[in-house]
Amino acid sequence: MSAGGSGGFDGRAARYEEHRPVDAGWWEVFDRIVALGQLRGRRVLEVGCGTGRLAEALAAREGSRVFAVDASANMVEEARRRGVNARHCRAEALPFKPAWFDTVIMRMVVHLLDRGRALAEAARVLAADGRVVIATEDPASFDQVWFSPYFPSVPRIDRERFPSDEALRTDLAAAGLPHVTIEKLRQERTIPRARALDLIDSRAYSTFDLLTPAEYRAGAARAQAELPDELSYRFDWLLAVGSR
Repeated sequence: MSAGGSGGFDGRAARYEEHRPVDAGWWEVFDRIVALGQLRGRRVLEVGCGTGRLAEALAAREGSRVFAVDASANMVEEARRRGVNARHCRAEALPFKPAWFDTVIMRMVVHLLDRGRALAEAARVLAADGRVVIATEDPASFDQVWFSPYFPSVPRIDRERFPSDEALRTDLAAAGLPHVTIEKLRQERTIPRARALDLIDSRAYSTFDLLTPAEYRAGAARAQAELPDELSYRFDWLLAVGSR
């Protein structure tokens, strides 16, 4: 998903869902977002909607009235194909009037944004009793990312992009949302070798764009030589809720 600059997400739109399948883990996070945001029947804005799967599920399962935005025109086009009311714009300049939404959701997107400006915009369009719900990866566990052994710069690069729980508290408070709760969710995952190699070869994650060409080539070659038939790993979520 993207909501700041589109970066490489226009080029990732066609295979985005293939690289991020909807599975039991996806629905587990969906259920937590719904519960934390109290989303049933609410007017919701999803910032960084990608291809629109979350927005579509909220409307179908929870009866939410969902609006969505993304900085990638190709992602917005994919979301609209599935019936999502999606707009092409930046998270830092939302085209909505103040206090219009009950909840603003940011799932796996805050690391791509100017967080201060994006959260200030989220607070602006949020009703007085509304909530911002953020779902992001916990940088405390980046040494455990499955492709880190092949690309040594990954933990450092992503710790500079992804906010810690304390950074989320600070940023939400600065945006005028001082009442913050955070919970953590650990998921155990497995990935077959062929899919792991495809994710690397297609540069499915934005982190790969930030590696030097030399490190990327060396890491891809090591992964080709060393990846097991199946890889088990963990994924740690940070789920934050900010309100006034």
